[in-house]
Amino acid sequence: MSTAKDAARATKGSDGFRRVARVGFIVVGIIHIIIGCLAVSIALGGGGDADQDGAMEQVRQSPVGGLLLAVIAAGLVALAVWQIASAFLAANHEETKKWGRRVKFFGIALSYLVIAGMATVFAFGGQADSEKASQTLSAVLLAAPAGVVLLVIIGLVVFGVGIGFVVSGFTRGFKKLLDLPSGVERGGIVTFGVVGYIAKGIAVAVTGVLFVVAAVTNDPDKSSGLDGALHSLVSLPFGPVILCAVGAGLAVYGLFCIARSRYARM
Repeated sequence: MSTAKDAARATKGSDGFRRVARVGFIVVGIIHIIIGCLAVSIALGGGGDADQDGAMEQVRQSPVGGLLLAVIAAGLVALAVWQIASAFLAANHEETKKWGRRVKFFGIALSYLVIAGMATVFAFGGQADSEKASQTLSAVLLAAPAGVVLLVIIGLVVFGVGIGFVVSGFTRGFKKLLDLPSGVERGGIVTFGVVGYIAKGIAVAVTGVLFVVAAVTNDPDKSSGLDGALHSLVSLPFGPVILCAVGAGLAVYGLFCIARSRYARM
């Protein structure tokens, strides 16, 4: 463990690596802005996939799409490594609470690596479908012993993560992640954080609900990932308005992530 911690300290102490990791926050921001715009388009009657692979497809269609996807993958990998380094430095055998933080850091790192892998696939002309991946995972679990219980647990965990985002937005808990500037700029970043975290939380929480629905109905097609979660909002009363608001909020979360690239405590 000491060797891992030494490597983590070396990583976090590198100015060059820190700069690359900050690019990762910009990448995350851009992805959320694109997803938010796609969600608004769907709310207004358009098509497309309002999720990570939908965002990657939009990037690939640009004149330098392959290069941008490579930058996205590199930034996300650097950010994932940064999260892993933070996990090792946060953990302490005598502080059980910090073990929870370690799990959180590893979970975030895994999500970044998955999206980085998706960007790499798209950069080389391939396809990746996060909706089908969610449905396949659900189908495998439902076919296994106690699979329904496992899928419900996954759904509840994802739902809990979403609620965590919403709570952090209302309480402004995200401020502890930043070295905020003073003046008008500070107020703008905090506002972006409040709106963005709440919208992100709603989208993630609905994704978790769909996993639970898939388990209860024994229908893996119900667990259709972020895109399915956002599309499901349309069926609610005033659904297009709700989806438009959530989509706009996801775009705002993207702006917050871009601001975080400068002011994150690293």
